[in-house]
Amino acid sequence: MFIVVALVLGIISGLRAMTSPAVASWGGRLGLLAVSGTPMAFMGFKYTPILFTLLAIGELINDKLPKTASRKEPPQFIARILSGGLVGATVGAAAGSLTAGLLAGALGAVVGTLGGASIRGRLAQAFGKDLPAALLEDVAAIVISIAAVSKF
Repeated sequence: MFIVVALVLGIISGLRAMTSPAVASWGGRLGLLAVSGTPMAFMGFKYTPILFTLLAIGELINDKLPKTASRKEPPQFIARILSGGLVGATVGAAAGSLTAGLLAGALGAVVGTLGGASIRGRLAQAFGKDLPAALLEDVAAIVISIAAVSKF
C-alpha cells in the first residue's frame, strides 16, 4: 500500500513540485506518517510544513505567470524528480522501506511531469486558454495529495 501512496505523491510532484512535500510534511507533523526516529524525521518538524506550504503557495502563483518555464525543462524536471523522491522517501520511511518509497516517488514524478504536461495541454486547448486547465490541475494536486496521505 505504501508504494501506491509514494507513487501517487510522486505523480503529484510532477504536477506541482511543492504541493506533495507540503502535504507529506503536514502528514508527518500530524502523525499520519510515522517519520519520527527515521532519516525523514525532519519532515515532521514544527516548521517544515509551514515552509513547504509557503513554497507551494508561491508555486501555485508562479505557475500562472506567462514567463514560467515548462515543467519539462531540465531544471524544473529535475526539481520534480527530487520532490517526488523526497515525498516517496517520507512515505517509505514511515512504512520501513525508505529506498522503495524514494524510487516509487521519483518514478511517479517522471510520470506526473510528462503526463501532466500532456493532459494540461489538451485541457487548455479544450478551454481555449490555459488558466482554467492550470486551476483544475491545482485543485487535483491538492485534493489527491491530501487523500493519499490521509489514506496511509
